[in-house]
Amino acid sequence: NELFEANSEIAERIEIVRGPSGALYGANAIHGVINVLSRAPGDEPYFLAEASVDTIGRIKGRGVASRAVGASGFLGAFSVLDDPGYRADSGADQQKATLRHDYKGDGFSARTILAGYNLNQETAGFVEGPDAYRDPVLRRTNANPNAFRDAKGVRLSSRIDIDAGESATLSLTPFARWNDMSFLMHFLPSQALETNSHWSVGAQNVLYLDRGGVSAIIGADVEYTRGDLTEFQSLPTVFSYTQGLHYDYAVEAFSASPFASVTIDLAPRLKASAAARLDHTRYSYDNRTASGVVGRFLRPDDRNDAFTTVSPKVSLIYDAGDASIYASYARGARPPQTTDLYRLQVNQTSDPAQPETIDAFEVGVKGRKGFLSFETAGYFMSKQGFFFRDADGFNVNNGRTRHVGGEAEIAASLPYGFSIDGNVSYGRHTYRFDRPVLSVPQASESIRFSDDVDTAPRWLAGLRGRWADANLPVSGEIEWVFVDDYFTDAANSASYPGHSLVHLRGALRVSERLTATLALRNLFDKAYAERADFAFGVDRYFPGEGRTAMFGLRIES
Repeated sequence: NELFEANSEIAERIEIVRGPSGALYGANAIHGVINVLSRAPGDEPYFLAEASVDTIGRIKGRGVASRAVGASGFLGAFSVLDDPGYRADSGADQQKATLRHDYKGDGFSARTILAGYNLNQETAGFVEGPDAYRDPVLRRTNANPNAFRDAKGVRLSSRIDIDAGESATLSLTPFARWNDMSFLMHFLPSQALETNSHWSVGAQNVLYLDRGGVSAIIGADVEYTRGDLTEFQSLPTVFSYTQGLHYDYAVEAFSASPFASVTIDLAPRLKASAAARLDHTRYSYDNRTASGVVGRFLRPDDRNDAFTTVSPKVSLIYDAGDASIYASYARGARPPQTTDLYRLQVNQTSDPAQPETIDAFEVGVKGRKGFLSFETAGYFMSKQGFFFRDADGFNVNNGRTRHVGGEAEIAASLPYGFSIDGNVSYGRHTYRFDRPVLSVPQASESIRFSDDVDTAPRWLAGLRGRWADANLPVSGEIEWVFVDDYFTDAANSASYPGHSLVHLRGALRVSERLTATLALRNLFDKAYAERADFAFGVDRYFPGEGRTAMFGLRIES
């Protein structure tokens, strides 16, 4: 839900930052950051066109073209998807495009990126019943054929790097963005239609300093946003879901975030870094309809809210030659979202949302030794101020969770073009508070201290074997993916058994420019669920796809 606007299909690379991000990425980065980096134009002309079709009828395509002209580089890229859906009435059409211009001048450089997306999706609901995802007929059905989500957006940014002399670089990045979305809330008795949109302008301003054994990053981010939301129910009144307008409001938001980070060489092989960020967010809420209670919905009066959070991070890194050993502490913070504050229900008259924080400790080792590369990490995280509305409809603004675990990755380059890599993670994610639920139909949402967070498997793993020989036109890969069992309700009274999947991929280089690709997803046609849930006394699932074959062609020059 939060990544469909990112053009990952034609990205140059995707960075994953574990845990709180510290000073550089800002508020909301609580458990991690996914940073999608756009492809840069190269010095030589480049062209890519790729298309594929699978046995479901899903068609994908993407293209990239770039070239350099003098001091400038130009790139255009797009991706398209036409997906009829594995289940009935669950298709999607999606288009994304990126235009990029890079310029390298005397003492400064600039890169400007314009990106946009459009999504028209039929959002299928759960299939219900014990092990419903295993039923070959039921798993293909959709009880919500009219459900949909339509979304579109545009982003524009221009980063200007200026040589400020004496190993200093000033980076200025003004940006603007706009998003618009409407969707049917098929998961509620109201079947209400929500529409929301927002636009924003801002700038990221950073000064990079390097003085040999000391380097620093000093900056400030500023942004102004205006957004609005409406919710309207066309159906006759159902229980306390009243026909007509539920919400209609607009919010202006301003955020200012100064930050700084310093890295110092304590010894020839030992570095220390310290960073901090202050995030100040101010909301101005405008209720555009009558205030008060309508059915189960509470519309607050116009008001202003402001929140300030501080996110520090400190770390030590020791270079042991073939490996680096590190330890870090970081705090992440998240100001309340506007829907937490202004999209209320009748029982939410007290305990308003407050900033959410998380404290994270991590130690790890990563390196390379001969044909092996490896990375391992252990973590302990404690989250406070987690805000949600419980099953009785009351605010909970003091939720606490604990996250303890470890992760490991290893890769080996073997003779004759073979390679293998694997990953495994174990995490125990638990509630650290009690919250009983009085509603009998929702008793499974009662929270008890030390229970597992629902839908959080303890074990995740993957293993990939590859073969590719530069002297031969054929390459292949086999992948195994494992998801452990997990509880599907907060009371830990229902569970999903987990699953293992195997995928095959292969490629044939037909000519210097043309490559044919083949993939078999879910090779053994395993019945599984992408997501499992338990609510109102019913098991609910989003079924995963059965065995699917894909064929594609790629032209690259």
